[in-house]
Amino acid sequence: SQQRLWVLDQLEPGNPVYNIPLAVWLSGPLDIDALQHTVNELVARHDSLRTKIIMTDDQPMQVVQPARPQELMVVDLEHIEPADREAEAIARAKAEARKPFRLEEGPLYRASLLRFSSTEHVLVVVLHHIISDDWSVAVLFREVAELYHAFKSGRPSPLEPLPIQYADYAVWQRQQLQGDTLRQLLDYWRTRLQGVPDLDLPT
Repeated sequence: SQQRLWVLDQLEPGNPVYNIPLAVWLSGPLDIDALQHTVNELVARHDSLRTKIIMTDDQPMQVVQPARPQELMVVDLEHIEPADREAEAIARAKAEARKPFRLEEGPLYRASLLRFSSTEHVLVVVLHHIISDDWSVAVLFREVAELYHAFKSGRPSPLEPLPIQYADYAVWQRQQLQGDTLRQLLDYWRTRLQGVPDLDLPT
């Protein structure tokens, strides 16, 4: 899956179509320090949030970078009229979603906080699909809630260390598609497609 997304990025660098954008409206008082701590804990916990893809021996390879605290970008929008806040939040989230990622540089996620008042915020997160999917997003947001509530209360992380990382799964998947298994799959499709005329399709 990751290699397919990497190939697509090589064909059309900077195309944001594989960005996964998320925007969550947060109502009520917000402890920004606890949220900042939450983001840093998530980045340290999940290797995929510290991954970049580089070329090594003519092959794309995942490189996990060390965990470093990063400041959550807070955009102060208190000057926006209450009636215009939703439209402003949507416009800014869309603009953030359209910004491309450079797979070879990383990180392959972005997080920012739009502050409309002391009790109105929008958390905007964008992840590249090469490090995330719908299942991963559900896990991340569940962990955001658990970590934020713990840190806001002055407690340590309640989450157990991860027994496996996304890169481990990718390596396992690659190992499953080698040797006899790969040959059988390729033979099947060569047989099924034998005699099918070439399609003249635009790339």
